[in-house]
Amino acid sequence: MSKKTNYSYIGIAFILLVFGIIFVPKIIDRISNNDITRDESRTDQVKDKSFASDLEYLIINGERKRVPDFSFTDQNGKTITNTDYLAKVYVVEFFFTTCPTICPRMNKNLVQIQNTFKDFENFGVASFTINPDYDTPEVLKDYAERYGITNPNWHLMTGDQDKIYDLANTGFPLYVAKNEEVEGGFEHSGHFALIDKEGFIRSRGENGNPIIFYNGIISEEEQVDDEGQSQEISKLKEDIAKLLKE
Repeated sequence: MSKKTNYSYIGIAFILLVFGIIFVPKIIDRISNNDITRDESRTDQVKDKSFASDLEYLIINGERKRVPDFSFTDQNGKTITNTDYLAKVYVVEFFFTTCPTICPRMNKNLVQIQNTFKDFENFGVASFTINPDYDTPEVLKDYAERYGITNPNWHLMTGDQDKIYDLANTGFPLYVAKNEEVEGGFEHSGHFALIDKEGFIRSRGENGNPIIFYNGIISEEEQVDDEGQSQEISKLKEDIAKLLKE
């Protein structure tokens, strides 16, 4: 064997020695600190981004129904628009603070949902008052405190009444109206709308069609109301969880 060949082997051995001194301790350190596990977790997160739930879209005139543009003032005096909810899964309701009938029940259910998803920064609620003349930001803030609303993405909004009513009746539609003959002076749907991260209205399907909205009045504890209608809060929670994975 020539001296040149010997030098080659010596060079390779030196490179392997340097590699071992520099990189092997780092590999051992990564294994001991579970960094490899973290890499696998990041891979799983990428896979989760491709997750598509079985929830359906509301289709109108052949197009998926998206929440219309809006801009209102919340309980903290901040201007909130539909773009503030992009990349978030959120629930929509229309209510008013002096409602003597269904609103307290709806918001107790929403607070329960809020607490279920308290660890998710990309979950929120959009509550629009249908009595903006009375429901100022100060009134809404007091209401939020009384009901235990703590999610920073839960905005109770007030603003121009015509725009709010148009958003409700045309944008979703979730029926709202003034009616002096009913208790409280206003009537409105007791349903919630579920919105995905891209701003589309979503819901589960039943009998080949989306249910569109979820009953927000009956609690999980009640199970059924006096008319035998079943609660849908459990379904809503399940579907929120699905959209959060998308």
